[in-house]
Amino acid sequence: MNTLSVKSRTKTELIDITAEVQNIVHKTGVKEGMCFVYVPHTTAAVTINENADPSVRKDIVDEMNKIVPWDDNYAHMEGNSAAHIKATLFGATSAIPISKGRLSLGTWQGIYFCEFDGPRNREVLVQTVKSE
Repeated sequence: MNTLSVKSRTKTELIDITAEVQNIVHKTGVKEGMCFVYVPHTTAAVTINENADPSVRKDIVDEMNKIVPWDDNYAHMEGNSAAHIKATLFGATSAIPISKGRLSLGTWQGIYFCEFDGPRNREVLVQTVKSE
């Protein structure tokens, strides 16, 4: 298991971690298999989406903030229910095939750590599994 440290700078943001995850895959030496990315936080998530145009990230964040506003009379006493809801909608895990030592992402795809309760120092767990 490998741990990737992520430092978010704002309350809600998508941080491209594709290169860091690919670096971990390279270091493991796995040529064919799977890469599992897991976010062990209840107010953060992981997603795969377009990484060619940064405006896509902005659009996703803007729309999520409209769909799940920060202040909406939530019952959770800690005051961060919106972050918990967003993390649930996105999910804590992603699985990416590895082929020829590379993540098998589409041409325009990237892996994003999704911060919904920042800024914070976070961890992302990355596990590779070699195909038999």
